[in-house]
Amino acid sequence: MQRIAEPGEAIRRARREAGLTQKDLSGVSERTARAIETGRGNPTVAALVATAGVLGLRVSVA
Repeated sequence: MQRIAEPGEAIRRARREAGLTQKDLSGVSERTARAIETGRGNPTVAALVATAGVLGLRVSVA
């Protein structure tokens, strides 16, 4: 399992590789997707997990 300090960077990279826009991420608004990717704001853990799941990523806390 790869550990990434900034989950937003991993989500942005995976979204772009998949050819998706922030609007394409189901279950979250563009504003929430942007907040997750930039590390700004305070998105919920549920929003982070949902966004990662759409992209085939897994979120875990160690």
